[in-house]
Amino acid sequence: MLHLLKQYFPIRNIIFFIVEGCIIFGTVLVSSVIVTFSPSYLFDTLLVLRIALITFICQICLYYNDLYDFEISSTIGEIIIRLLQALGVTSIALAVIYFIFPLVIIDQKVFILSLLLLIIFIVGWRLIYIQVLNRGLFNQRIIILGSSNLAKEIFKAVSTTIECGYCVSVIVPDAEDEKLGIEIPDTVVIHTEKENLCQIALETGVNKVVVALKEKRGSFPTKELLTCRTAGIEVIEGSSFFEMLTGKVLVKMINPSWLIFSDGFRKSGIENFFKRSEDIIISSVMLLLLSPLLIFTAVLIKLESKGDVFFSQKRVGLYEQEYMMHKFRSMKEDAEKLTGPVWAENNDPRITKVGRFIRKVRIDELPQLWNVLTGKMSMVGPRPERKHFTDELKQKIPFYSERFNVKPGLTGWAQVSYDYGATLEDAVEKLNYELFYIKNLSLAMDIVIVLRTVKTVLFGRGSR
Repeated sequence: MLHLLKQYFPIRNIIFFIVEGCIIFGTVLVSSVIVTFSPSYLFDTLLVLRIALITFICQICLYYNDLYDFEISSTIGEIIIRLLQALGVTSIALAVIYFIFPLVIIDQKVFILSLLLLIIFIVGWRLIYIQVLNRGLFNQRIIILGSSNLAKEIFKAVSTTIECGYCVSVIVPDAEDEKLGIEIPDTVVIHTEKENLCQIALETGVNKVVVALKEKRGSFPTKELLTCRTAGIEVIEGSSFFEMLTGKVLVKMINPSWLIFSDGFRKSGIENFFKRSEDIIISSVMLLLLSPLLIFTAVLIKLESKGDVFFSQKRVGLYEQEYMMHKFRSMKEDAEKLTGPVWAENNDPRITKVGRFIRKVRIDELPQLWNVLTGKMSMVGPRPERKHFTDELKQKIPFYSERFNVKPGLTGWAQVSYDYGATLEDAVEKLNYELFYIKNLSLAMDIVIVLRTVKTVLFGRGSR
């Protein structure tokens, strides 16, 4: 696994991305040779830069059309449809760039031939790679030591994520006669004894032991794990492995000691300075550039229904200090007069027609840029909630108060990783992601979240 931008990626997936970039680059280069052959084409720096631009734009469009999410793009039909959409957007984006910068224009015949060849090469390459994923080729084999709920969650995550880069070879339950209570495929071996763990690992080609025991006191197999470690087999604690695998933590299954002694939660004056600078620069630029959209939205809201244009409400911020958050009003005036504070629902009758649209494309959130500029919020952080809800959730969800150690954000890891939720279970799941963000907070991760937010907004996901 490669640790990149505070996230973990299977090396195999990184190689796939790089190879696909080379395929795109090579296809355009070959098309250039076929259409406009020149003995010096390999030394044409401008041509190389033009092709590099096409490759860059094309891979961005592939990403934003979910072609790097193999849980979605796993069939030939889905691949072709999404690929055609991606290539269409690539053509439009390049047309705009060519209009502004004519110097980077590539021959039209070359471009058309490249598109035709790319459909063949990319589809073929992806079908080969999907076969690699389905057959589990190059997967790292692991042993799950334990039969706790965490162990079951790890097994579920590995089994259901085609591109995780792991496969479970052996499960060793806590007790010899214990029933796991989950469906285990024939390819997974159940060993009821913890002795000879290292030998089992070597015989099955395992190079990682994931420890997720129910109870570690008294029955912890220290000697066996030490033998594995000194034999070159990696031993990793279950919560750390799950975090690495999924990009979240399980707040109901972790111990305070794990949070205390694990890596992360690093804050420095320099990082705080750059994060605040990031907030000021981005919020200022966005407020300036989006001012026509903000004015137009305000007019539409005023024309459709009576009431204030802005919806202002107290939210809980850094260190549980309340502040006044501002959004565009998307509900009818006095929407909570009869119901009291409640979470929004699907097809909420309180939402106006304009409100439904601006929620879908997240325009209603834009006035919060002012909260970011004034320092009450950050561009990236946990979603701000009302004290009515936070007081309740603190009593029901472990570690919920830890989310108040950073400023709430206009967007966040939970917002781009999990759809909008309106139940206690949803709040727990969102905290799983929020705690991961707080633990691994960095400017690099903020960039990843902002890029994923653009994708979420473009496709209107997770809105209510």
